[in-house]
Amino acid sequence: MTLSAVRILVVDDEPPIRRLLRVGLGTQGYVIMEAGNAKAAREQVLSDLPDLILLDLGLPDMPGHDLLRQWREEGLAIPVVILSSRTDETGIVAALEQGADDYVTKPFGMNELAARIRVALRHRLQQQGEKPIFQAGGLVVDLVKRIVRVEGREVKLSPKEYDILRVLVQHAGKVLTHRFLLEQVWGRGADVQYLRVYVRQLRQKIEQVPDQPHYLTTETGVGYRLREAD
Repeated sequence: MTLSAVRILVVDDEPPIRRLLRVGLGTQGYVIMEAGNAKAAREQVLSDLPDLILLDLGLPDMPGHDLLRQWREEGLAIPVVILSSRTDETGIVAALEQGADDYVTKPFGMNELAARIRVALRHRLQQQGEKPIFQAGGLVVDLVKRIVRVEGREVKLSPKEYDILRVLVQHAGKVLTHRFLLEQVWGRGADVQYLRVYVRQLRQKIEQVPDQPHYLTTETGVGYRLREAD
């Protein structure tokens, strides 16, 4: 899939936002389709399947959450990046848990949005398998040998610390919710405090300045994101 062939459906009821995205993303080679409400968005998807959807949560005829849930229940696997002006973290978490791939909040920078789009598209293309070696700057994770190095120095992780890092590596560049990480590492019903403790310990081992993380960053009230691979 070449960049020039990537078609993005923008679902937003604000014409200025759609115009901004049409111009900003169009200059990067993306083909932009538009829908101002949920009904038009569903028709667009049926008539001309896009490669990625930018979805506003505040649509006039149907909440964006409901539209996203319908699409996922119908088996639509297209990457969806949420556009939201909302400040409530609960809504963003709900969208991610309903199948959104990522989110940006309004107002957003075009470079930030473009980066989220690239990660979502790349992640879908890599669903068939993970690369055995992950590298982001000085952080190197060998998923076959289970070896972690930082700036060439091997770092010893506990089993749980490694499990958390492995899940983050598999989804590098994407935000992962607290619940998703808990279920992947501990199973259902685990306390989020476990996750916070282990993430803090993990940062002590892989970050030069743990309180100012470079690799493993916090998405406040939502979850964590591991820096994208080089």
